[in-house]
Amino acid sequence: MIGLTKPPKFALGQTVITINARHELTDFDITYAMNRFIDGDWGLCCEEDKQANDEGLSTVNPDRLLAVYETANGTPFWIITEYDRSVTTVLMPSDY
Repeated sequence: MIGLTKPPKFALGQTVITINARHELTDFDITYAMNRFIDGDWGLCCEEDKQANDEGLSTVNPDRLLAVYETANGTPFWIITEYDRSVTTVLMPSDY
């Protein structure tokens, strides 16, 4: 993905975005959040989800990774990487 500045802490797989998210989010929103995501910054997730993500980074027993971010105007959106690291999806909560 263009704009990523660090090597990711985990494989992203194929990166996709829902149609709804593409209409709601700016390129800046997406790039900024993805840079945080690949660095293990889970955004606005609760502490329990952050801990689950940290444990899910394991290469022995990987798990799905979920992060919650907001646009500059406060609209929440999610980034989810599947447990097998095959796909990372940028989506709006209403898309889930």
